[in-house]
Amino acid sequence: MAGTKRKRGLMSERIQKVNELIKRELSQIILREMNFPRDVLVTIIKVATSSDLSLASIYISVIPSEKTKKIVHDLKKNIYNLQQLLNKRLRMRPIPKIRFLEERGTSEAEKIEQIFEKIKVEKQEEVC
Repeated sequence: MAGTKRKRGLMSERIQKVNELIKRELSQIILREMNFPRDVLVTIIKVATSSDLSLASIYISVIPSEKTKKIVHDLKKNIYNLQQLLNKRLRMRPIPKIRFLEERGTSEAEKIEQIFEKIKVEKQEEVC
């Protein structure tokens, strides 16, 4: 029983390291290989790799959020090339198959920030 917990702990530690490695390497690849507009900030927020290392879900945040769908579409369109570049950089087996997903928490935070800004402007108008 204790051996199983230790093995599970080591496995989850390995998954964490794989997630960090994929995030770092894929961030560099996207920065070099993708030509996004200058007014767009694309960030890999999180990588979630399956326990069998077969799949890595890459959560993307885009600012401004209105361009998220297009950016995720562009990443998916270039996924084969991005996967090949990642495969060359990682020294591990198996290499997880990547998929891009929209990270929703950032867009929610951006909406909240806009609401705060609107309230701030309204209060300043009341004072004047």
